[in-house]
Formats: sequence, C-alpha cells, structure tokens
Amino acid sequence: MDQPHENSTIFYLVRLRAKIVTGKNWQLPGQPGTQGACIMSQESLVCNIKAPVLLQVGDMKTELARPGVAVIDVTFPQVKHIDLHVIQFKNYYTAFLTVRIQQRKPAEVGEGPLKWRTCLRNYRLMPNPHTEEGSHDYVSLYRHQMIGDVNHVTSVRFILRQPSPAWLQFNIEEIQINPCDQSSPQKLLPIWLSTPSTKEQTSSLHHELPDPNEVSKEVQQMWVLTEMIRANQTSSRIGRFDVDGCYDINLLSYT
Repeated sequence: MDQPHENSTIFYLVRLRAKIVTGKNWQLPGQPGTQGACIMSQESLVCNIKAPVLLQVGDMKTELARPGVAVIDVTFPQVKHIDLHVIQFKNYYTAFLTVRIQQRKPAEVGEGPLKWRTCLRNYRLMPNPHTEEGSHDYVSLYRHQMIGDVNHVTSVRFILRQPSPAWLQFNIEEIQINPCDQSSPQKLLPIWLSTPSTKEQTSSLHHELPDPNEVSKEVQQMWVLTEMIRANQTSSRIGRFDVDGCYDINLLSYT
C-alpha cells in the first residue's frame, strides 16, 4: 500500500473525527493564530554590550593553554528592567552557551534585592566543537526555552564555552534582545462578563452542533475509508533476492 496515501487518509480521518466531535475544523497546535502569554515587541532594546572577558585559571601571560570560557555582560541603559521574550545572535565558533539573568523582583515595600539566576544551561550551538557545523548559525532563544521566570530582568550574562583547541577565537555577534510588548497588556474580564449565562450556554451549544445529515455522511465516508485501508493491507513478505522462489548465486555474491 502506498504510504503517503495512507498517511493522508489517516490525517483526513483525524480531522473528520475532530469535526464530528466539536463541530469545528481541526487545526494543528502551534499554527499561526495561537498566542502565548507574552507578545514580542517589534523593536529590539538598546543594549550596552561589553567586550568578551576570557576566563582562565592561572596567569594568562605565563599559561600556554588557550582560554576556553568567555563572559559577555549586557545591560539596558534606557530601562530599569524588562520582561524577556527572545534573544537573537549570530554564533562565531561558540560550542556551548549558558545564559544568566539578573532580576529585581518587586517586593511588598519598594523593590527587592538583585539576584543572579541561570535561565539556560549549556545550550549546544555546535553539534561537534571540532567541526565547522553550526559555527556561524543565527540563533533565537525564546522565553519558553528558558528555565523559570524571565521577567524583571535588569541585565543578561552570556557564558561562552569552546573546549576544542582548533579555533583560536570564539564569540557571539549581532546580539539583539526583544522584550514583551507592554503597550497593549492583556486584561482579564470580570467574571460576570467572561462567564455566559445558562441560557447563553444552551443556545451556543445548539448553535455549534453540526447538522445530523452531514454527520451521517461523514461517518459513512469514514467507514468506507477504513474498509479501504483494511482491504489494502497485506501480510505477504517481500523477497529481496529470490526470483520465482529461487536465488541467483551471482546476485548473492555481490551482496
């Protein structure tokens, strides 16, 4: 049986079942139209990006080993704190990335103390540190990929690691940070507006129910397609080398 045809038929059956149950067309999760709790601002922040600081045990003047760790600090001179949405940059031979954020969460009286927290640990940027793959990729890190809360961020620290001695320098370039859009925050409606009355719920339920005649037609089509799939299934084994139940010695010798 043709595999693409089978997959398309099964996909149609899934959509059909969802339509019968809910009365609405089924849509894949994550498609355009779904929104998360945070909407990204279209403009990136003005950032103060410090030069990378190489970390090495011992004296860098006398040690012959190349530093494999670098730190980049980013601050936001025009705002006190942000609700982080996405970090974008271009890689330059960095194998692993750790992101730490400094937060000042609001307290009951005034503002709370500044605290550092790791929100992304040892994120792999290059599949193999000794090869070129991934060394110049553009990377986007979204808030759902990070650990814990990433709101009220006052500064960001990138910790870069490159364990391979094949590359003399490593860095991340073109750093852009986009916060959540605070211009149109989502407001919750009062319960008496968000919860419909019993009469409205009943009328809405009857309004969304599909036509029984259409449902019966769709169910009949589903049954026909199911029988077609069942009839096309085969249990016979497909031989690789046999021809009319015999094997060719010359053909087997080349395998």
